[in-house]
Amino acid sequence: MSVRRLAKEQPASFAFNEQYAEEAKGWMAKFPPGRQRSAVIPLLWLVQKQEGWVTEPSLRVVGEMLDMPVIRVLEIATFYTMFQLAPVGTIAHVQVCGTTPCMLRGANELKACLEKRIGPKDHRSADGRLSWEEVECMGACANAPMVAIDDAYYEDLTVETLGQLLDRFEAGEHPEPGSMIGRHGSAPEGGAATLTDPTLFDGSRAKPIERLPNLPAPASA
Repeated sequence: MSVRRLAKEQPASFAFNEQYAEEAKGWMAKFPPGRQRSAVIPLLWLVQKQEGWVTEPSLRVVGEMLDMPVIRVLEIATFYTMFQLAPVGTIAHVQVCGTTPCMLRGANELKACLEKRIGPKDHRSADGRLSWEEVECMGACANAPMVAIDDAYYEDLTVETLGQLLDRFEAGEHPEPGSMIGRHGSAPEGGAATLTDPTLFDGSRAKPIERLPNLPAPASA
C-alpha cells in the first residue's frame, strides 16, 4: 500500500454542524460506556460527508469526542482509502474502477475521458469543482464499467454517458444512480435469457401430493 499523508495545506479549525453533530452523538450512543472509540470510523465518515475530505483539525476533534489519542485517529484515517486526505471536487469526486472486469469492458477509455475532462487523477480540475481517482473493485463487476460519485454507483457506462453525467453534475443536477442502459440490478443485459417460462412459477405444473396410506400406530413400550 502506498504511503498516505495529510494534505500540506489545512484549515485552521473544524467543528461539526448541527446535523452531523447529532448524528455523531447517535453513533457514539450505539456503543457501551467506555467503548465510544468504536465509533471512530463513522465519525470520520461524517467529517468527510460534511467537508468533502478529512482535515487535520477534524482528527483532533474526533479524538477529543472519543477520548482517543489523535495518533490513533490518524492511523485509522490513513489506513482506510475511503477517507480522502486532501480536498476533492466540490460538486463531484469520481472514483473509477480499474480492476480487470471493468478494464475489459472499457475502464481505460473512461479514465482517458476523465483525464481529458478534469485533468490528472488525484487532482482537482482548474475550477476545483471536479476530481477523480482510480480505485480497486467496488463489487459491481456484472455492470462494468462503472464509477462511484459520492455515495452512488453509475454502471454500464460508455465515454459518452460518463460525459453526460459530468455535464449534469456541473449543471447542479443529481442524476439517478444505477445502470445507464436501464438494466434492473445485475440482471442480464437485454433481459432474462433463462427461466422465462411463466408456467415454472404459476403453479400450473405442480402435481397433486400423493398421500401415503395410514400406517399402524407404533407399539407402546
